[in-house]
Amino acid sequence: MCPISLASVGEACLGNAVAQGCVIRRLAEQLGVHHEALTSWVRQAEADAGERTDRTTSEMAEENRRLRREVAELRRANEIPKAASAYFAAELCAM
Repeated sequence: MCPISLASVGEACLGNAVAQGCVIRRLAEQLGVHHEALTSWVRQAEADAGERTDRTTSEMAEENRRLRREVAELRRANEIPKAASAYFAAELCAM
């Protein structure tokens, strides 16, 4: 995640600067960030606005992270009955 949100920079200001052909490097220097980071933030803002299709939106990326966490939790939960079954199977065989 970027240390400076586009909202704090001013999305409209940033969009106007890019639209007017302002050099990203100069704008990045003014903001005190690396030009690659600023370029990435601009591209992400464009994806979020639906102007780009080569990146996932922030909303979709958050949904993916949430689903990955949920899958990991469900896998851990599935391990409990498997371990219990193995334990009781071993107990039955020991009798």
